[in-house]
Amino acid sequence: MNEPLILQALAGARTSRPPFWLMRQAGRYLPEYRAVRAKRDTFLELCLDPPLAAEVTLQPVRRFGPDAAIVFSDILVIPFLLGRDVRFVEGTGPVLDAIDSVHELGPLPARMTASRIAPVYETIARVRAALPGEVALIGFAGAPWTVATYMVEGGSSRDYLRTRRWLYADPEGFSALIEALIEATIAHLDAQVEAGAQVVKLFDSWAGVLAPPAFERWCITPTRRIVAALHRRHPGVPVIGFPRGAGAGYAEFVRGSGVDAVAIDTSVPPEWAARVLQPLVPVQGNLDPAALVAGGTGMAGEVRRITRALSRGAHVFNLGHGVLPSTPPDHVGELAELLRSGTV
Repeated sequence: MNEPLILQALAGARTSRPPFWLMRQAGRYLPEYRAVRAKRDTFLELCLDPPLAAEVTLQPVRRFGPDAAIVFSDILVIPFLLGRDVRFVEGTGPVLDAIDSVHELGPLPARMTASRIAPVYETIARVRAALPGEVALIGFAGAPWTVATYMVEGGSSRDYLRTRRWLYADPEGFSALIEALIEATIAHLDAQVEAGAQVVKLFDSWAGVLAPPAFERWCITPTRRIVAALHRRHPGVPVIGFPRGAGAGYAEFVRGSGVDAVAIDTSVPPEWAARVLQPLVPVQGNLDPAALVAGGTGMAGEVRRITRALSRGAHVFNLGHGVLPSTPPDHVGELAELLRSGTV
């Protein structure tokens, strides 16, 4: 059986067409997801229910035939792993008890299979067993900086002032928090690969709020350590980095982090990515999710623009951020057909 197309692209090969998957390809835009979601009181309960989480993971694979599935979970399972209460409030988003010190965290379990988030690994095993051989399975985690912002702010934030103030006022104390999150992230991704993930992705969703020196210390350096540990434990398993909002810092991130591929957000011109990033690593991205909501000729034109710009190197097609809840499922089907046709 041929290796999945996405694994070929992540290894640096130019493929016959760009393999594709979508961030948040399982979610509220799908009626079948909403039916499953109604079976559990909270979002976290759904994430930690292996039969239901596996079903949700597989729904878009059955409907659209992407080249990869990504396990249905959340980046905030790591604070939950470390003993923090994590709640998802409708209309508000994630809510955590804000922390002031690393000493507020519980210890990392010696065996992840006995941890509070062990159901995630069972979900991965279930999905891997159910996937056709040509579809790869992606595991993921939030990068330490982004997870730290949620833990320090107590949820989402407009300016991340509480977190940024801490890193400048007490860099040693903040470093201790990041160290704990590096250790937890390595353990979490390692357990996902052991369970059957063939690719892993690090989401640094709020990397763009960091000034350049802080970007190096709190985004690039932790990523480099995580990637190096995973490469030692699982040679050949690619790591995709996504420092969203990094702008020109994407090049520094790629050179300094050791990632095997980089995902680019909507603001990054694909022509620039082809010239600066693609000679270094495969590039993933970067259709505007709003274009997917719109569908039709507008979407098709954007798909052609991106794929043509990135056609001379290894490219995995994706969005510049996640599928929006208002996205018509038929538009995702249109995108899948357009990409599979090889005519873009």
